[in-house]
Amino acid sequence: MRSRVLKPVLLAAAGVLTAGVLASPVSAGQNAPAPTAPTAPSAAVPAAQAAPAVFTHPGVGVSRAQLDTVRARVNAGTAPQAAAWNQMMRSRYASLGYTPHPRAVVECGSYSNPNNGCTDEREDAIAAWTHALAWYVTRDNAHAAKAIQIMDAWSATVRDHTNSNAPLQTAWAASTWPKAAEIIKHAYGNWPESGRFATMLRTVYYPEIQNGSNSNGNWELSMTQALVGMGVFLDDKAVYDRGVSLFRNRVPAFVYLTSDGSLPRTKPGDGRDTRDEIIAYWHGQTTFVNGLSQETCRDFTHTGYGIAAMAQVAETSRIQGQDLYPEFGERIRHALGLHATYELTTPPSWLCGGTVKRGLGPVSEVGWNALHNRLGHPMTNTENYTLARRPLGTDNLFVAWETLTHGDNPS
Repeated sequence: MRSRVLKPVLLAAAGVLTAGVLASPVSAGQNAPAPTAPTAPSAAVPAAQAAPAVFTHPGVGVSRAQLDTVRARVNAGTAPQAAAWNQMMRSRYASLGYTPHPRAVVECGSYSNPNNGCTDEREDAIAAWTHALAWYVTRDNAHAAKAIQIMDAWSATVRDHTNSNAPLQTAWAASTWPKAAEIIKHAYGNWPESGRFATMLRTVYYPEIQNGSNSNGNWELSMTQALVGMGVFLDDKAVYDRGVSLFRNRVPAFVYLTSDGSLPRTKPGDGRDTRDEIIAYWHGQTTFVNGLSQETCRDFTHTGYGIAAMAQVAETSRIQGQDLYPEFGERIRHALGLHATYELTTPPSWLCGGTVKRGLGPVSEVGWNALHNRLGHPMTNTENYTLARRPLGTDNLFVAWETLTHGDNPS
């Protein structure tokens, strides 16, 4: 087992690169390979650059007002929450007989080989989130007790994540744990080992993801979701700001807008500073349009992971009063629109050579609700994609029950 010593929180220097290829006028993983070693950032993060003066609880991904809307709609049998609730409660995650599967060392290799506790950890985190939501709606304390049992089992056991997919595994699990923990600690309230759980996040999860990743963008975006959520739960402005700092550098390097110039932006310090390197990183794509992702021509599934994390970070920031939608909403909006379009229709020849690997997943509810329902942007293709697939359930990785929590939720 590796020694876990907390490293100083660091921030990459700002900077982007644009040059080279003409942009088209058109607008619109679990099994990821091992990441490259992260480039060491160069300067300490200034205190509280993005974090609120006081954190709002519960406030990771979903607010108390949103949870109250969910509860009222489920109890009234109102769509889309009623069907989403039934979907969640029929899942194995909602069983009061669910048994946690904690491990001291979770070992996750590339393409899940080996898979020693990886699926168990992710699914246990989703189960804790499921039971926390079930308690909030029903006020049945058995669900709160089950969520606590799962979280306590892991906080008493896990000490490390190893092998090549350890950073991504850590990010996925740590994206879900704080959502469950927020409801149990700040709404249910009776959790004697909540401090031990906080220590687990700080000493086991944070060191693995604090420096981000120069692998495909979904890795680092999942890390930002985890860091921002942990920052809220821990009431730790430095952890929260670390996540937002990585987010601000990564999102423009993950989703292209024509305002970026003729080439996509790059993440500062990632070492990709020539036209050929950038195009290779974008999986050979040479025509750039609004909403194109760094992973579009890899596949829509990994792209969806990144979009889901982007929307979750923006939603948490909104709840915390430091709204990132004005800064990044257009990238989320166009990314959802482009990928929803070609999930439903044949792609043109300029996009990935005319062939895409579909499978965007249940990732559109949060962004569509925020950008269309709350902010009023037209998003016809995203709407068609979302409504045709409701209720959107879980990918069994880190996205779960977003029709229930965010489907047409105005709060």
